Amino acid sequence: MHSIVLAAAPHASSGRLVPAALAGIALIVVLITWLKVHPFLSLTLGSLLVGAIAGLPMADTVKSFGKGFGDTASGVGALIALGAMFGKLLADSGGADQIVDTIVGRSGRRALPWAMALVGALIGLPMFFEIGLVLLMPVIYLVARRSGQSIIAVGIPALAGLSAMHGLVPPHPGPLVAIDALHADLGVTLGLGVLVAVPTVALAGPLLARFAARWVDVRPPELFTTGDTAGGKDAGERDGGGKDGAEQGRRRPSFALTLATVLLPVVLMLLKAFADIVLDEGTEPYTVLDNLGTPLIALLIAVVVAMFTLGRGSGMDRRTITATLERSLPPIAGVLLIVAAGGGFKQTLVDTGIGKTIADWVDGSGVSVLVLGWLVAVLIRLATGSATVATVTASGILAPLVTGLSTGDTSLLVLAVGSGSLFFSHVNDAGFWLVKEYFGLSVGQTIKSWSLMETVISVCGLVFVLALNIVV
Repeated sequence: MHSIVLAAAPHASSGRLVPAALAGIALIVVLITWLKVHPFLSLTLGSLLVGAIAGLPMADTVKSFGKGFGDTASGVGALIALGAMFGKLLADSGGADQIVDTIVGRSGRRALPWAMALVGALIGLPMFFEIGLVLLMPVIYLVARRSGQSIIAVGIPALAGLSAMHGLVPPHPGPLVAIDALHADLGVTLGLGVLVAVPTVALAGPLLARFAARWVDVRPPELFTTGDTAGGKDAGERDGGGKDGAEQGRRRPSFALTLATVLLPVVLMLLKAFADIVLDEGTEPYTVLDNLGTPLIALLIAVVVAMFTLGRGSGMDRRTITATLERSLPPIAGVLLIVAAGGGFKQTLVDTGIGKTIADWVDGSGVSVLVLGWLVAVLIRLATGSATVATVTASGILAPLVTGLSTGDTSLLVLAVGSGSLFFSHVNDAGFWLVKEYFGLSVGQTIKSWSLMETVISVCGLVFVLALNIVV
């Protein structure tokens, strides 16, 4: 067990702080799940309740919330915006369709589930889960119909790839918020996240799909049956691109060029992590790689490069590229506010001293910080249905525990929280209903396929995190 240096002294006794934290979380859960209040307002009200019960003056509570809100927005807001721009360029240029068609077109029937898992992971790397799902659904329908397989057999692997990227690999909002809150190294977390995600996707995707397809044998719904090509008119419809999408007959960027563009920010951030480990600080190679691999710079470079390789490479003119970038930002406004409010809630928890109380308990209990992080995220995920809310709340509670952890252990804690945030999606999760309706399933069938897959991802993620903790 690592020794832990504790940051904030409690403002009240543990008998008051623990109920304060529980009351705040309970209020957030009730507001989101029962009263259907927007998570931004729920997190804000939950923060004020925590401060009031813990004995913080209202002015101090508001100050703590504002500090956390601003710090989180400045830390991850630009990254989320750049990620949305990149994903929109990938979709509207036809680059996403090119990746899908190339990989699926070269796969035999037996290899199709593995190919779909790879497609889901690659598409999920730069895109939000919901966008990736909508983008992939016509392809999942087409592949299922042409191969004669159940939609579950080819759909679950793709969903596993999307979901694992969403919960474990930056630059998605959840991992980014956890990295910011826990002060983890992004490059190290990215590298370890990929190591955890690959076997997790294999187990929760193609391997699980073999059994799930027997339990839930569903033919693809009669959707996208006209002009049913992956890169045809459906490409623009499924990403909301309208007339500016790939359906106008615009040429697609090549597979190699598209794949290189998608992987560019990942490579830059991994090179930074490599430089941190291998090169001496202050040397010219270290400085170059450190600057290029800074998340903001890496994603900014990726967006600028994508404007040429994906935008101009698909025949877009400057006006169309500008319109694509503009349309990418409004849909993420809510995400930014939720993430920032989660940061405010985290800071309120930290400033009340509840984190120190939990840290004292963990330090004396022998419970692994990684297991604790996973459990806290699981409980909040089950209660709220939101992976992002689970991640930001759990990260806030656990923030005081990381001061004495190594760089690798801190990154593993981020991944443990991310794994927990994916546990058992059910009826309070919008993703549950999205999958149910797209796949044409009943509630019971969705639980036996989608919910089970999410649970396998969560549990396998924790197992592989704990395994890595032995050697990291």
